[in-house]
Amino acid sequence: MTGGSTKTSSQAWIALTLGTLAFLLCFTVWGLVSPLAPDFRERYGLTTTESGVLVAVPVVLGALARIPLGLLADRYGGRWVFSALMLFTTAPLALAGLTDSFLQLIGVAFLLGVAGASFAVGVPFVSRWFSAERQGMALGIYGAGSGGTALSAQIAPRLWDGLGWRWAFWSFIPVMLGFAVLFWLLARDAPGPRAAGTLGQRVAPFRRPMAWVLSLFYFVTFGAFVAITVYLPTYLTDSYDLSKSSAALRVSGFVALGTLFRAIGGTLADKLGAARLLNGVFTGAALLAIVLAFQPSMPLLTLGFLGISACLGAGNGAVFKLVPSLFPKETGAVTGLVGAAGGLGGFFPPILMGLVRDINGDYAIAFMLLSEFAIGCLIINLLIVQRRAVDLLGSAMVEPEHQSAGVGGRDAV
Repeated sequence: MTGGSTKTSSQAWIALTLGTLAFLLCFTVWGLVSPLAPDFRERYGLTTTESGVLVAVPVVLGALARIPLGLLADRYGGRWVFSALMLFTTAPLALAGLTDSFLQLIGVAFLLGVAGASFAVGVPFVSRWFSAERQGMALGIYGAGSGGTALSAQIAPRLWDGLGWRWAFWSFIPVMLGFAVLFWLLARDAPGPRAAGTLGQRVAPFRRPMAWVLSLFYFVTFGAFVAITVYLPTYLTDSYDLSKSSAALRVSGFVALGTLFRAIGGTLADKLGAARLLNGVFTGAALLAIVLAFQPSMPLLTLGFLGISACLGAGNGAVFKLVPSLFPKETGAVTGLVGAAGGLGGFFPPILMGLVRDINGDYAIAFMLLSEFAIGCLIINLLIVQRRAVDLLGSAMVEPEHQSAGVGGRDAV
């Protein structure tokens, strides 16, 4: 582990590269159902609400599995857990191509969601290779793997049209198998002690209020990013009568910009401070959500979605600058908790949007709720996080023992 050293080893960059690619691949698989939802809606005669449930279901397991996988990554290392996760994911990929009804598809989509839990494995795997002042940058780059959902939006519909819908899933099986083997052969866990003790001791950080504050922030930033990503194809084809290809192109742009700004957000958090950056993130997201609530013209809609993508992406990077800084010894466990909150944040909005559309005929209420959540997070950030000096800055960071002490330290909340 590089610890407090300012020099980053070549193995650290190898770990970052492998972790990012593994995360990218897992998120590509995790996002397969969303761009195919309009096709499945037509194939099975689904309502808007049922389409919302379909795209939201993979998010559930992806959220809940982050906690146990984060704990396993702390205990056994990311090399073992990441490899095993990619191997396991081939099973639901195989089953997905064998489904012949909406209910069967829902069941397999739930299992496919485990790929979304990969985030909680990669954060401790990557962060332990980098010094504290470079973790924001490293995790911002790692977070670029969330751009896998943009690849899904481009690849999955083409596979459906060219090879048939079953191969939209089956084509990824050899890729997952091959990279799982490659990851096992090339990846190495950072040297240093791993988490030990009883399960109760390892989940002790969950009792610290700051872990739940970060969970709330990620519930909004990442949750909204995932929710918009998975529902945007349905929203654009339903409300603006766009073709599948046009909708997929816009989804790719949304994801690509958010992914880029995740890396930018992590770097800015290293330099400017995470809490200060989050003030701008929540303010921008609140204002842009109001714009989207009024279903504006296509040019303004595009600017609104791209703007909110940039805000949410930067917010994701800022939140995960704070996680390893505040919880250096329990990064995997807290990443699991915070990541689970973010995943759940992506589960409810698509269902809500479908219900709102079926009842009211538009999506205004859903976007206004996002604005109100962002305002609430802004208030909490101003009154608690920034006020209690939890905004850790590179050379001004507190000592690790104070970070991990939680209660009683100046950074405890």
